Amino acid sequence: MEWRPPFPLDLAAVLGPLSRGRGSLNFRAHRGVWWLAANTPGGKGTLALLRRPDGVVEAAAWGDGADFLLAGVPALLGAEDDDTGFAAHHEVLAQARHEHPGLRLGSTGRVWDALVLAVLEQKVTGKEAIRSWAQLCRWFGTPAPGPAPEFLRVPPDPAAVLSIVDWNWHRIGVDLQRRTTVIEAARVAPRLEEAVQLAGAEGRARLRKVRGIGVWTAAEIAQRAWGDPDAVSFGDYNIPSMVGHALLGHRIDDEAMARLLAPYAPHRQRAVRYLETSGVRAPRYGPRIELRDYRAM
Repeated sequence: MEWRPPFPLDLAAVLGPLSRGRGSLNFRAHRGVWWLAANTPGGKGTLALLRRPDGVVEAAAWGDGADFLLAGVPALLGAEDDDTGFAAHHEVLAQARHEHPGLRLGSTGRVWDALVLAVLEQKVTGKEAIRSWAQLCRWFGTPAPGPAPEFLRVPPDPAAVLSIVDWNWHRIGVDLQRRTTVIEAARVAPRLEEAVQLAGAEGRARLRKVRGIGVWTAAEIAQRAWGDPDAVSFGDYNIPSMVGHALLGHRIDDEAMARLLAPYAPHRQRAVRYLETSGVRAPRYGPRIELRDYRAM
């Protein structure tokens, strides 16, 4: 299929929240094409996206989930995003919005894949989480349907997750607390998918009914599953510092960030995304976080 966005589109910025670099075995740009392997209501599927010089997006899909993935291309690329009411109360945000008119909040329309990755990212470094995610997809996922790159894998679905024995969770470096959360989510996965239709705070509340899914995890899922414009990842190690340095010139904590972003509701996450896309970074001080290898425990 071909789709011409009726708005400026920064493809890399819109799809960026789905990617984790080379550890993203289910989503990655490869030789000019964006590849997504996903679980859908119809089954496993692969989606390929190519942006032509004339602005048209070419999309192709394979597998039992192909129809779902093709139908969801506009939403994935931000067609359902609505920034009505957003106003920049800080000059740095006004400038970021001006410089990035193609930034929109996309939505996959699905909770499960985003949920597993978000849980794996709880309370560990990004390097640890992506290592576990890559091993989970490689060992317990399935090859992406169609003529996809060899590395592309569909993440394990709920049934596959429930079949993983404790020893294998240990091998991929996932501790008891995180594996328990993923397993409990797998048992009620259909109910969690309903969060996409509920959306907003109600959708995040549905996700949080699973023990181990808190404010941060629910926000990370909501940002990807339904492009939630107000779901800020409170509890994140880096975001309060980034927001504080961008808007105030110094580091702040979650409580201060909540006060600072309050005028942007219901677009607080949109404000954060503009700052992230503009390249704002907080200065790095102190030692790096020590990597923990749960496989050695």
